[in-house]
Amino acid sequence: MFEKPVEAVLFDMDGLLIDTESVYIDALQAAAGALELTIPLDFCHSMVGIASHECNLMIQEHYGDGFRIEPFRAHFSDHVRRRFETSIPVKPGAVELLDFLGARGLPLALATSSSRATVERHLGRAGLYDRFKAFSTRDDVTRAKPHPDIYLEAARRLGVAPERCIAFEDSNTGLTAAHAAGTMPIMVPDILPPLPEVRAKCVAVVDDLHTARRLLEAAI
Repeated sequence: MFEKPVEAVLFDMDGLLIDTESVYIDALQAAAGALELTIPLDFCHSMVGIASHECNLMIQEHYGDGFRIEPFRAHFSDHVRRRFETSIPVKPGAVELLDFLGARGLPLALATSSSRATVERHLGRAGLYDRFKAFSTRDDVTRAKPHPDIYLEAARRLGVAPERCIAFEDSNTGLTAAHAAGTMPIMVPDILPPLPEVRAKCVAVVDDLHTARRLLEAAI
């Protein structure tokens, strides 16, 4: 099913390895409520997979002139901090998939629109940080997803051609980036199903990471 030999695997983080996207959506709604505002759920969904600084611009534009983003972000960050104070929820099947790939000797890299500080904090608490040989974050590139730069940088840091990398993504935005980078992308949808044009770019779409592992066990 893969056009090239698989030499490495690249992973998104939020919504794929750790169950954070639903918390971020709750935090957006909590921040709006604290300021006596409303925020449509479909607008929250439109920010899935988008880097936070771009989300800030989207929120600013949504509420218009006179809106101050700083109090909104403060409420958002406080909600997220309280939700993640004790633990970071790991997606079902994540550990088993990482175990399988590690046993196969395939190098792994993270390719995320989150900051390096967030990666270290979240993956550290989740006990997954040491699974990865390389990291490519929004701090390392000029253009975030859906541009391919984060994935290209992740492959470069592993020393593997992108077309010989599987890329796991949960969002339409991230899958678009992985495909544009020339990887072999697999989508594991989290909040939203794949758009038809995104599904066409996938090597496969699977329900969860347990299914992804079984797929790879049969294919590589």
